[in-house]
Amino acid sequence: MIRACFDPPWAVRVQDRAPLTVMLVVRGDGWVVPDDGEPVRLTAGDLAIARGPGAYTCADDPATAPQALVLPGGECAFPDGRSLNGSMDLGIRAWGDRLDGSTVVLIGTYTMDGEINGRLLSALPPLLSLTDDEWRCPLTPLLMEEIARDEPGQEVVLDRMLDLLVIAALRAWFSRPEAAAPAWYRAQADPVVGRVLRLVQDDPAHPWTVASLAAKAGVSRAALARRFTELVGEPPMTHLTGHRLALAADLLRDTDDTIAAIARQVGYGSAFALSSAFKRVHGRSPHEHRTRADREVPHPSRA
Repeated sequence: MIRACFDPPWAVRVQDRAPLTVMLVVRGDGWVVPDDGEPVRLTAGDLAIARGPGAYTCADDPATAPQALVLPGGECAFPDGRSLNGSMDLGIRAWGDRLDGSTVVLIGTYTMDGEINGRLLSALPPLLSLTDDEWRCPLTPLLMEEIARDEPGQEVVLDRMLDLLVIAALRAWFSRPEAAAPAWYRAQADPVVGRVLRLVQDDPAHPWTVASLAAKAGVSRAALARRFTELVGEPPMTHLTGHRLALAADLLRDTDDTIAAIARQVGYGSAFALSSAFKRVHGRSPHEHRTRADREVPHPSRA
């Protein structure tokens, strides 16, 4: 996470293809102008979330020409392609014209996609915004204080605070009727199906059956199967399999655990059982999935 500090006129073209970028205006105002879609104006307290890989421009005015480019891997360049060479660095996690610029925006970027979070991100529009009137963010003063520190553990603290910021923003967004939250997200409010979803998410390695899930939820197997399918759009065991394989895909990419160890973590009895299910759904083996991920340029999950 960084502080972006600017005086008008200013404009930054963002084409880093990041899966998710969060922008929280602390002072001043500005615009987010997507390549496809209407410009969105932000004032102090407003938040915007951009879902990649589409490019967009942040500026004091939609008509201002970009003065800098943000590229994949955190590289920054002038519009003609020349590297900025740190010329806009302002110290600890700060970037722009000057620290006391008239506009200050906190920016957090998730630079790696995943199967688990992809199921949620796919339900978001390319650009969403929440005004200060629609939600109140108690994290803003804490973020401003922490981002200026240069102490051990700062990155971990900011990562967790960014996660909380995103969760709070998505809750506020999905509470709106026009947000079209995914069925499994809405179903978590149901006293029966919500409990089953949490059981699956909290302990995917457990040998769940429809009968054991129904017993935990206090309903019959038939009632659970019918209600779950109606609210989530798929039967309980189909959802469980999808969750397990999505979790396995992320573990294959993010850890060095053996395929057998990952199989145990996600509820499969052996590497062979996981491999068979994984290939059937993803079209490639766990080993091929890991090899492909290793070829990608590694970046931290949050910048």
